[in-house]
Amino acid sequence: MSLTVNNHYDVVIVGAGMVGASLACALTHGSGFEGLKLLLVEASPVLASSPVQQPGFDARSTVLSAGTMAYFSQLGLDQELLSAAAPITEIHVSDQGRIGGVHLDSKQQGVSALGHVIENIKLGQTLNQALLRAANLELCAPVQVTAINPCIEGMQLLLAKVTDNNTITGITQAINFPENKEITASLVVLAEGGRSSLCANRGIEHYSHNYNQSALIANVAFTKPHASCAYERFTPKGPLALLPLEDREGVHRAALVWTHSSADISEIMAMKDEALLQQLQQDFGKKLGTFTRIGKRSMYPLALQLAHEQIRPALVLLGNVAHSLHPVAGQGFNLAMRDTMALAFNIRESLQQNVSPGSFTRLQCYLQAVQQDQQHTISFSDYMTRLFSSTNWLSTWTRTFGMASIDLLPPLKRQLNRQAMGLAQSRISLS
Repeated sequence: MSLTVNNHYDVVIVGAGMVGASLACALTHGSGFEGLKLLLVEASPVLASSPVQQPGFDARSTVLSAGTMAYFSQLGLDQELLSAAAPITEIHVSDQGRIGGVHLDSKQQGVSALGHVIENIKLGQTLNQALLRAANLELCAPVQVTAINPCIEGMQLLLAKVTDNNTITGITQAINFPENKEITASLVVLAEGGRSSLCANRGIEHYSHNYNQSALIANVAFTKPHASCAYERFTPKGPLALLPLEDREGVHRAALVWTHSSADISEIMAMKDEALLQQLQQDFGKKLGTFTRIGKRSMYPLALQLAHEQIRPALVLLGNVAHSLHPVAGQGFNLAMRDTMALAFNIRESLQQNVSPGSFTRLQCYLQAVQQDQQHTISFSDYMTRLFSSTNWLSTWTRTFGMASIDLLPPLKRQLNRQAMGLAQSRISLS
């Protein structure tokens, strides 16, 4: 039996990466969403097993804060994620060439972990499996949204096949899909990543600040156990983060996020493994013993990008297309996850009030609910990046004094702990 793509949906999510898939899971889990006509559109194949092909599920790893794990618990996915993730029980922050630092410990907070680190491909597999189990979700992939335009019903979308295959992956049944298909939606959620042609076509502009830095991403192996400790080390070149991963075949591993100036990154990427590991050893030190291996390397330019408009009637921007942060404090996806749950809560309230989920008044309520959290988190990430990338004497004194103050003053340390855990904000419940 085949299904035909409907002509109208209550909500259409564009993009099945980490953020779009998480929203789809939220809108198909729990009470209050019965009868919601939901469509998820993704330009890459959505598979239940490796390899996960969506661009959002690449070779990188993601820090899931304790708050984010609590949200995944609401969605019934925490046990699957915990089985594939490595806990962070300690965080050590230091400034290269200077004594002292900040040490955060889960025991001081009375929790088992401050967060968890999961490889994106494993997160992708878990989310995809949840999508393919969902009974009240329609999925079109690989299908591209080529245009969105306002209409009486909310938004009109033009969908186009990406491949020549007539059968598009559905949830439990095949969906017959024509070459092109026009549909309408009460609400469109753009979650397709930081470079959205749909945003540009609708005239939505972004503020962008180029940090003139790029991040080298790779997995590394070393001789000493990491003991579930995450390291953030600030160097004159930029931040260097090592995030604990599960051991593999007795090998101790971590995800490396190593920031360099954009002028130097090409030279760094071209270095042979042995020379690169020696440079890493020099910058990081011996806390993890000797670095023995580095995996496939990727490079990502770093910038702060903020959309001038996150909402319009019948339209919401979510994830990197709304705000893309420097990875210095691991805040990006966790902020997006808080936005995601707030939007799901807003959609459920709209349904309960018998109001269109694309109502501009309702979307303004959503934006008001997340705005303070966004401003605080974005400012914190940007301030940390600028402060620790500067070599002038005032910045040097400020961060030295600041780290000493945090470690000596319990209230400051508790607040930093709560920020790292994603618990400094009020929690949304869909139960």
